[in-house]
Amino acid sequence: MAILEMKNIHKAFVGVPVLKGVDLTIQKGEVHALLGENGAGKSTLMNILTGVHLMDKGEVTFDGKDISNCSIRESENYGIAFVHQELNLFNDLRVYENIFFNKELKNPIGTLKKRLMIQKCLEVFQKLGVEIDPNAMVENLSASEKQTLEIAKAIFFDAKLLILDEPTTALSNEEIDHLFNLVENLKSEGKSFIFISHKMPEIFRLADRYTVLRNGEFVGTGNIADTNAEEVTSLMVGDAFDSSDVYQSRQLGDVILETQGLTGKAFRNIDLAVRKGEIVAFTGLQGAGASEVLQCFFGELPAFSGTLTVDGKVIKHNDIHKAMKNKVAFLPANRKENSVLPDMSLLENMYISEHTLSGLKPVINKRKERAKYAAQKESLSIKANSEEDLVISLSGGNQQKVFFARWLNTEADILLLDNPTQGIDVGAKAEIYKLILSLAEAGKTVLFNSQEIPEIMRVADRCAVFYSGEIVKVLEHQDISEHTVMLYATNAIQAVEE
Repeated sequence: MAILEMKNIHKAFVGVPVLKGVDLTIQKGEVHALLGENGAGKSTLMNILTGVHLMDKGEVTFDGKDISNCSIRESENYGIAFVHQELNLFNDLRVYENIFFNKELKNPIGTLKKRLMIQKCLEVFQKLGVEIDPNAMVENLSASEKQTLEIAKAIFFDAKLLILDEPTTALSNEEIDHLFNLVENLKSEGKSFIFISHKMPEIFRLADRYTVLRNGEFVGTGNIADTNAEEVTSLMVGDAFDSSDVYQSRQLGDVILETQGLTGKAFRNIDLAVRKGEIVAFTGLQGAGASEVLQCFFGELPAFSGTLTVDGKVIKHNDIHKAMKNKVAFLPANRKENSVLPDMSLLENMYISEHTLSGLKPVINKRKERAKYAAQKESLSIKANSEEDLVISLSGGNQQKVFFARWLNTEADILLLDNPTQGIDVGAKAEIYKLILSLAEAGKTVLFNSQEIPEIMRVADRCAVFYSGEIVKVLEHQDISEHTVMLYATNAIQAVEE
């Protein structure tokens, strides 16, 4: 018996379709894996179900009721709970206060029934088989306990369908086992789950059925028992991408960056040797450790053990200033938060790293800086008017070029790029790809992190695939494909080999 039916769901943002006639059916008492690459439409579909977005067209039926275009509160009242990857908990409140937030139990005169709320917390925790102190501060809970607390909130208010969005990202293997046992127990009581994950071993361990979305369209659905990891991966990625029109091989130099056993926050045992003029892509699921490795190379995050060697020198106690002195540059993810200086001009945004690097240049020579800007503007094809305009006056692609210029001004030899085309339109992306290739041709070494496999295929000489904090495979250019990368990034290769 179906508890949820979503039929012919359409949704567009600013005229751009993101869901194109999607269907989804969830049976009572099942775990249903909702699968697809980033941008496939999974989040938009769930946001429609939970009242965050209104759909343009379609029909939603839950537990026999038409709930099309319901509100967030109505969705909760119907019994739908969304346990997000970024948990919606208040760290500075106690456990029981989180569970009853905005739904407090009160006496007739308005005072809180604290003892009753604590007792009811203990009852639901006992039912779930977990030991959490209702009076504990949430900030002191482990990741697994926080995840359990989110589920306890949903169960306490009688949720019938729980949406779990990448629930194991921050959990250890033991904590994952505990979570899955909890889900299995609740399923046996008739609760239903939508399980959003890219990790194939977990999907095949926990889910009963699956639905795949690709580019906002329904691709297929079926029983997990009737398929395998390779078939599901093929449904997710579709046809292979042809990169022959962009990628250019080139003569590489000696090893310029090398790691042995490098271990730090969110990554471990990183062994890698990168040659001068090489373009190496890092990829993996969100939280797999690729971004943190780049941050470690730049001295933003410490290494706990292992060695990092740059241009023949072993780097000890690395920090950002030391990395810049060693001609390493870093273009961080999330341009708006981490790169844009909104109150500064294009010129100031460009020269700030150069003058931060050298204490011998306390005085800024505007005439020389304007000449450098003009040269970089022409070299990088930056579309802008006056160098005195604010950087926020430019498009995302041209802003990113300004930040490339910022680091090229430091004469960096190694460029670390974390999601360099994030939030950039297709045309600007193509220009960034050409820029990366031209920099490598000029002898610069580029390491970049991306979850977009087509762009990796366009520019990378090699691709290091991360899974759960480790490099599980390094692919040569000719071996890079969406299908192959996804097999390793989701650890589906383990399921295939078994």
